[in-house]
Amino acid sequence: MKEFVMKLAWKGGACVVLTLLLLAAAAPAAAQKNKKKKNVPATADSSLSAAGKLLLAPDSQVIDRTVGEYLGYWQVGDVDSMHKYCADDMLVVSGAWEPPVIGWDNYVKAYQAQRAQVTGGRMDRSNTYIKVNGNSAWATYQFYYAAIAEGKVVEFRGHTTLVLNKQGDRWVIVLNHSSVVSATEPRSPAPPVEPAQPRQP
Repeated sequence: MKEFVMKLAWKGGACVVLTLLLLAAAAPAAAQKNKKKKNVPATADSSLSAAGKLLLAPDSQVIDRTVGEYLGYWQVGDVDSMHKYCADDMLVVSGAWEPPVIGWDNYVKAYQAQRAQVTGGRMDRSNTYIKVNGNSAWATYQFYYAAIAEGKVVEFRGHTTLVLNKQGDRWVIVLNHSSVVSATEPRSPAPPVEPAQPRQP
């Protein structure tokens, strides 16, 4: 038995030495292979920037990202960055009973006036649906908006529909239509009124 263990140990030691020699020989070959890869120009996929990859994304994904970035800048009040996503001749229909706002410059004035009245505004969107048709598209979503106005928390829920046009390689908002869902609970309908009975003589 002792002889068997000694032979096994000898063979095992030889295997370890052989393995180490193979690894030592393989390391320079692997390094050479990596060096060759470094000298090869990058493929189209690996050399694309994030912006380049976005250009290859489906239009619906680009529009979803456009809407998300626009709303992010809207929340922080960065009108210069918002403008990248809006056409100069955009039309905005708010959730209030008021005429539409026509043009970027008029929209900025209305937006800044509204923003001056609130602090800590937050807008969340959900249930977004996007439809693309050539160089035009629409996106619709539900929103929840909360802010502090006159020392009180105000909350609004509603729906927004955006119409976008592709201008060059980017999508811009040409129509922004929002509807605010009433915050009051709907009342129960009044009970039906019984028709008047004819008088008996």
